Amino acid sequence: MRNIKSALIAAAMALLAAAPLAHAQDFPTRPIRIVIAFPPGGPTDYVGRLISERMKAVLGQSVIIENKPGANGTLGAETVAKADPDGHTLFLTTCGAVAVSPHIMSIAYDPLRDFAPVAAVVTNTTVLAVGPKLGIKTVKELVARAKETPGAVTFASTGIGSMPHLAEEMLAMAAGVKFLHVPYRGAAPALTDLLAGQVQVLAADVPVLIAQIQAGSLVPIGAAADKRNAILPQVPTLAEQGYADTDASNWYGLLAPAKTPLAVIAKLNGAVNAALNDPATRDKLVNSGATPVGGTPEAFGTFLKAENEKWGRVVRERGIKDSQ
Repeated sequence: MRNIKSALIAAAMALLAAAPLAHAQDFPTRPIRIVIAFPPGGPTDYVGRLISERMKAVLGQSVIIENKPGANGTLGAETVAKADPDGHTLFLTTCGAVAVSPHIMSIAYDPLRDFAPVAAVVTNTTVLAVGPKLGIKTVKELVARAKETPGAVTFASTGIGSMPHLAEEMLAMAAGVKFLHVPYRGAAPALTDLLAGQVQVLAADVPVLIAQIQAGSLVPIGAAADKRNAILPQVPTLAEQGYADTDASNWYGLLAPAKTPLAVIAKLNGAVNAALNDPATRDKLVNSGATPVGGTPEAFGTFLKAENEKWGRVVRERGIKDSQ
């Protein structure tokens, strides 16, 4: 009797161990939802819709984009953190929601515990731009203007704790100047006011600014990145202009809820890398100003932890709060 009982227990354990593998082999069993924490039409939305088409072809299921904007990405992040860990609900995050916002506001998730990294997707260069009427063509000239009138140069961003805001804070720290930070709820209203002359400087991802730069409506004066952007090779980095430790490159990555089976993560990772390696998709990303990344879930997890530590330190040093 004891032997029969032991055999039954062993059989049950074997079935339980095999269940995640069987699930992964069947995955996906229904459309996959990618939550994007910004409105339609922005750079994150563009990247998400672009890779979702190729992922659909690889996975054999529809990949649907759900826009859930608000609170610098944290509303979308919370939605995915609480979703079933079966791989059918994913989060295309930017740096802000998982590496900055946790240090400046109260959130209902832990970015390092409540998500399973799937893959890094792209990096986006943060570029500083001004209107041509301002008469400024370099960051050194902008810094000189800020020193002449401390706190009077208006520097727009896409929100408190956004990468453009952090680019402004890091430049101010490196140059020893003070700008008047003007946070907006997204890139579109900030860009509109810059073009209208209501603010003097805007930091934003290249895809946000590239059309106006190419049209001559804006003057790019520096890249807050570790290297120049491929489609704006004439724009030097802030470090090249004498301001070290000013890399505020934005990035997008795909996350799943924690406890998603590793085999499911592997399938999703393969689909993302296939999308990024597709020549047509890759060309569209590069031409928009984004740099495809890809790689393993482990590499993205290590990067995510390092970014969390880096921006937490900057937030503490600059005293950034969500109420400022």
